[in-house]
Amino acid sequence: MKLLIVGLGSMGKRRARLAKGIDPAVSISGVDSAPDRREEVKALGIRAYESVPAALAAGRYDAALVCTAPLTHAALIGQLLDAGLPVFTELNLVSDGYAENLRKAKEKGLALFLSSTMLYRGETQYIKRQVQAFQKPVNYIYHIGQYLPDWHPWESYKNFFVGDARTGGVREIFGIDLPWLLDTFGPVERVHVEKDRLSELEIPYPDSYFVTLRHKNGTKGMLAVDVVSPKAVRNFECFGEGLHLFWEGNPKALYRFNPATKEKEPVNTYASVEHDARYSDNVVENAYVDELQNFFDVLAGRGKPRYSFEQDRETIRLIETIEEA
Repeated sequence: MKLLIVGLGSMGKRRARLAKGIDPAVSISGVDSAPDRREEVKALGIRAYESVPAALAAGRYDAALVCTAPLTHAALIGQLLDAGLPVFTELNLVSDGYAENLRKAKEKGLALFLSSTMLYRGETQYIKRQVQAFQKPVNYIYHIGQYLPDWHPWESYKNFFVGDARTGGVREIFGIDLPWLLDTFGPVERVHVEKDRLSELEIPYPDSYFVTLRHKNGTKGMLAVDVVSPKAVRNFECFGEGLHLFWEGNPKALYRFNPATKEKEPVNTYASVEHDARYSDNVVENAYVDELQNFFDVLAGRGKPRYSFEQDRETIRLIETIEEA
């Protein structure tokens, strides 16, 4: 398989490394406008070009991965679809170009695959199975907090996409976590929002949100989302009469309460865990691997995407409702 990775920053390099882990025979080329990034990936065996047209002129590819800043995605996806390539894209966070690119993909019979990594976490899938098997009302409380300057310690938060209000850090957290919450608890019918600023971060959006979601099935969810927590946290609790689940964001911290023993019992959803030490322990490589494998299965006709542009359009509408409240 020959892959073209557009964007050779942290995510582009991660996707390249994981793709090689899935299939050591995969051939990878890349695109990045930054000369230092093009030079850096030579050590990974990646031939890099300064533009998509230059890469397309140099060879043929089986698929492309878009790993650039979200506001650049729409145009790049369209360009790659025009070239006849199936496309995997990181989170878009905005719905720019969705109608046109969906039309192109359908007309050309090309896969258009959207990342939603939390849907591939063993913990979120366990929570979904337990909630759906329970078949009685539940509520949940969920705090996701991270300190924005720690996201990319190697560069200022002002110098990448989280510095833009349309693709800010809080919006990205919503974009990451709402898909699995909607997948588990269903669509939302009512929203209440409180938002403000707790920090001196130089960002053009509130840094802290409290959001209450009323799902159509009666579930109530309380979300606390911020980019000011000094320690990265992902604390989830789901409860109903006869069900109580706890998750602290990493594979070793998923628990189910046992009413008979009155104890929290650990739940293990992974045979082994891959983790990149540069990131918080909440970031598990396994889910990124499973997501890429899903994309490769789609290309081979062996599977369907777990998340779609149509679903993401609804997620983005919900995010916009939260931000405008």
